[in-house]
Amino acid sequence: MMALTVGVLALQGGFAEHIELLNRAAAGIVSEDFTFQAIEVRTVQELTRCDALVIPGGESTTISFVAQQSGLLEPLRDFVKVQKKPVWGTCAGLILLCDEANGTKKGGQALIGGLSVRVHRNHFGRQMESFATPVELPFLSGEGSSSNPDQFPGIFIRAPVVEEVLPHGDGPEVEVLARLANRVERAKAGLSLAQTKGDAGDIIAVRQGSIMGTSFHPELTNDARIHSWWLKQVISGL
Repeated sequence: MMALTVGVLALQGGFAEHIELLNRAAAGIVSEDFTFQAIEVRTVQELTRCDALVIPGGESTTISFVAQQSGLLEPLRDFVKVQKKPVWGTCAGLILLCDEANGTKKGGQALIGGLSVRVHRNHFGRQMESFATPVELPFLSGEGSSSNPDQFPGIFIRAPVVEEVLPHGDGPEVEVLARLANRVERAKAGLSLAQTKGDAGDIIAVRQGSIMGTSFHPELTNDARIHSWWLKQVISGL
């Protein structure tokens, strides 16, 4: 029987919400050969128990600082870049997983790295400029929904975007999973943010090999479809 342990980095941010949705998603995966456990990760010992990891939204500078102070930063880098275990970062988690970040606080911040991208922190503005809008996620088509199977409730709180894909040598390509149209331009045209066609719009979800990042906060919704899809990707790679 396959025993899957998924950790959620629990140094700061929405880790409890991720664990709740991971448990819901796992309960919906019907398999006689599958057992699941989601755990909070605060120590190296807890990290070593994990087959996969979620890095939640929160304050990326704080998460980075606490990880350094607790001796977790280098083990996290090893988990992501050497062991290449599946990792998903949301908002702050995306920032920490990128190789480069713009808009950091004075003095910069330590990153875990692994995603060959540069992100721009707080791309959409300050806390008071946070917003929610439907986003189109084609990879969710098989997860089942109502009349709009590709749409997901996107919650953007001081959210980053991927502003550039960086050279990545012989590694896997960076795959753009979703974009969001420029809010100001769409508003002036009287159009919705829900659909972005072609290559227009900001990159808000990417995947490169075993690493995935999203700008928005699925953990702050009641929709477990992304967690379900991601768990199935993890299981298929074991």
